[in-house]
Amino acid sequence: MTQERNNAFRNSVFFAVVIILLIMAVVGWYWSREPEAPQVVHSTPQPLVIGSTTTQALITITETLLDKPGGYLRNDMTPPSIIMDNMSNWEYGALIQARDMARALRNDFSRSQSQSTEDGDLAVAESKLNVDDKGWLFPAAETEYRTSTKKLQAYLERLSDTQSPNAQFYARADNLNSWLGLVGKRLGSMSQRLSASVGQERINTDLAGDSAASQSTSAPSNVSTQTPWTEIDNIFYEARGSTWALVHLLRAVEVDFKHVLEKKNAAVSVKQIIRELEASQEALWSPMVLNGSGFGLFANHSLVMASYISRANAAVIDLRSLLTQG
Repeated sequence: MTQERNNAFRNSVFFAVVIILLIMAVVGWYWSREPEAPQVVHSTPQPLVIGSTTTQALITITETLLDKPGGYLRNDMTPPSIIMDNMSNWEYGALIQARDMARALRNDFSRSQSQSTEDGDLAVAESKLNVDDKGWLFPAAETEYRTSTKKLQAYLERLSDTQSPNAQFYARADNLNSWLGLVGKRLGSMSQRLSASVGQERINTDLAGDSAASQSTSAPSNVSTQTPWTEIDNIFYEARGSTWALVHLLRAVEVDFKHVLEKKNAAVSVKQIIRELEASQEALWSPMVLNGSGFGLFANHSLVMASYISRANAAVIDLRSLLTQG
């Protein structure tokens, strides 16, 4: 009788564990779904003014990180989110772009010149958005990011108040060019990291283009780079999150910088960048990120992503060139 009870108990425990694992798998699958391609949406009832679209886009990106299924997962310490590294890295990629835009809003877009005073709400928003992305206690990342969103919303409301000029957004070619310079660096870095999935021997070009250039310590003329196989999917999903956020921000830039882009005959360049980045958001039909060789039998999803990002980066370089012309 005792043996039968023990067997029944073990069976109960086994089935309970199986059920728990199945539930966790379903929840993990649901939480791992990437948000849909972003659209330009205005939630403020005030009249549409210059800068409101870009500010709203940043708010939407941050709110998506916090309010999507499962919420913000990168700092979770419990299953199933603790093992969901793909979504965690997707969040980090989107967060990096949000941080860059918050910095641009604080330092460039909201200031008429280098001697002007920074906006108080944007200063707090930018600093809160830069807390440790894995912090889960004192302070928790979600709490700080929520505060950042509220400060951005306060700036948006003041910006949209046509009767009060204490908040401004300056849509100028030099401001846009400054932010695009940072975008280009991010895209270039992502492209290199994705391409390193197959391993490459590269010539060191760190000092190319300047005969008087120097660096702190010497470096080899040839550099070998290869992403560890355990990090390939992490970099891939980080790039997915980053390009997702960039599509949203660039669509907003199309609206707020419409006159600047038309004057520079650069509107089509922005559309081309958006098209390349949208292509990087196509559904991944494979159950895992494949890492075949460049011309091998199997696909290499990292190289495909790197191709789209490289073309987008080339278009960013062309756009910056147009913006610097008279």
